[in-house]
Amino acid sequence: MLSLTCPHCGPRDETEFSCGGESHIERPGVEASDETWADYLFVRDNPRGVTFERWHHRFGCGAWFNVARDTVSHEIKTVYPMGAPRPTTP
Repeated sequence: MLSLTCPHCGPRDETEFSCGGESHIERPGVEASDETWADYLFVRDNPRGVTFERWHHRFGCGAWFNVARDTVSHEIKTVYPMGAPRPTTP
């Protein structure tokens, strides 16, 4: 089980959170093609190594935040606020 550190509540078990998927995805404009919208809605990266995800503390404070997580070891590299740029991680 993962242990996530909520920026507001501190360390908590994974069961208090829900993953909102890949972070830092830019929404296309209204004039975008159907193919662009399909890619935005359905196509996601699935890297081996560090990935950037959105998490929601649904059974806690209700905050959304970003997590850099290694998909191989499940190690949480860093937690950072929504709207912050993607950090550089080793």
